[in-house]
Amino acid sequence: MKKIAFLICMIGAALASSMAGTVVDSNIAASEHWTKEGSPYHLVGVVYVEPGATLTIDAGVVVATFVKDDGSLAITRGAKFYVNGTQDEPVIFTSAEDVATWKGSVVTNNGPNGTVDSITTLGDPKTGTWRPVCNEWGSIAIMGQALISGSHYKGAQQSYQDGYSAPVVENSKFPDGLTKKQMEGLDADAPGDPKVLYGGDDDNDDSGSISYLSLRYGGKQGSDINKELNGLSLGGVGRGTTIDHVEIMNNVDDGIEIWGGTVELEYVNIWNIGDDSFDIDEGWRGKARYGLIVQGYSNDESQGSGIGDNCIEHDGAEDSDAQPVTTGVISNFTCIGQPAAGDGGTAWRDNCRMQYDSCVWMNIGEELVRFDGDDGDGAQGYGYNGTLTWEQTWATSASQTSSVNAISPVPAPGSFNHPDVLYTAQDPAGKLAQIKNSVFFANAVDEDDQADAVGVYDPANNNVTAAVPPIKNIVRGAPVVAGGKTMLPVEYIDPCASGDAAAKGAGAFKANENWIVGWTAADAFGFVDSSSVKRTDVNRDGEVDLLDLADMSADWLM
Repeated sequence: MKKIAFLICMIGAALASSMAGTVVDSNIAASEHWTKEGSPYHLVGVVYVEPGATLTIDAGVVVATFVKDDGSLAITRGAKFYVNGTQDEPVIFTSAEDVATWKGSVVTNNGPNGTVDSITTLGDPKTGTWRPVCNEWGSIAIMGQALISGSHYKGAQQSYQDGYSAPVVENSKFPDGLTKKQMEGLDADAPGDPKVLYGGDDDNDDSGSISYLSLRYGGKQGSDINKELNGLSLGGVGRGTTIDHVEIMNNVDDGIEIWGGTVELEYVNIWNIGDDSFDIDEGWRGKARYGLIVQGYSNDESQGSGIGDNCIEHDGAEDSDAQPVTTGVISNFTCIGQPAAGDGGTAWRDNCRMQYDSCVWMNIGEELVRFDGDDGDGAQGYGYNGTLTWEQTWATSASQTSSVNAISPVPAPGSFNHPDVLYTAQDPAGKLAQIKNSVFFANAVDEDDQADAVGVYDPANNNVTAAVPPIKNIVRGAPVVAGGKTMLPVEYIDPCASGDAAAKGAGAFKANENWIVGWTAADAFGFVDSSSVKRTDVNRDGEVDLLDLADMSADWLM
């Protein structure tokens, strides 16, 4: 009875509490703790969590920024960021316009162009109406101190000042740990502003932890219309940082973008992104597993600025012969494309090396494998200066590390830049580039010459082209023309594995466990089949067993 009474109180508070919220309009120099009682928090301008400070956000906190305030959050090197959401009470970063659609919300619309300028009652965050918009607030950017590869951009060598009076340092192509770059979308106060830099020599760097975080309707960068922000930006973030259960819904630029570092991600849900859903660059050497990507649109703009481009795009390094080079693993993703508008499954650039395992690729409108060569930012592509060619990358053992622009003499074993320490994510028994144990369904195979050329369809890779859908259900709405392309929006989905995906253990979901239920905007907006099992792996150890039952029993007996 205590548990039931507690739940009733919580629901009542969510539906009826009247609050002015908390304005956050200055940098966080001393540690802060954001609570449900302070919700909704309103960001004004770019708010930095400064080095040495910690920002902790409790489960159930809502950060709802007004459109006029151009709010964003940036975590600097040396700061800590803890998002302690749960499946029942996620942490939500969104706009006041979204909150206005929640059941029970009371708002006023006296802002510019009739936008919300006050929230007096915060409604139920598990309700709401999806809108084909974005750019209503900024983003979250985390800057870490792990190795990156950012020596050049648009053909010019990059340099930085780490401090207003610090000397200018030129970035090199060697994995010396001295390379740093300014985070995309952030503006320095003056030359040498250290708040906007990411990168360093600590691949084990710890920026904190994130669990059950939903980011909605973002991508806005102040008054500069030429800058578009990613939903979640991770620059030089180390493997000491833990990230699981993160959602990006409707963003003008990429959903999640990673520049270098070694951070690993689990359980990511990315919908209706205006560019690439998941973008990797500058020498990332981590793993990502369990992800749902649903391609769509977030506004009526061109592809790349409102219409989804690639499900996953990855670049190797800047320039392509620099080290470290992107060498990672993506496993158990379910990627659902746009069959009419056209989009790519995977785009490969700048010497990238990636192992794909046990994924589902469904309705990809263009090539599953896109050999882009270089990213157009001055990099030279595969085969430059003695690096492996595109074809060689797919045929070379992952146990082989690059000798181009390596540190000489070879650092001592165990050093941060020794090859055996730099490149540990991939299975050495595999190839540097591969797609294995995966399921393909209703893709544009007639445009997939590159996948065929590098052996993706060879029987040895254990891939299957399915005759029936590999997920339980998907319903698309009527055609919508946006950005000059015909979109077939996903209106309802049960992404749990079916057919070949269930038999092979491929994709992001088991046959009876839908982990996006309960905490995502996709669920709140009615896109998700909520009849699937909500909560089985309670302790999130990867197994459903008696330990989960014990945790649930203990919770109810409190």
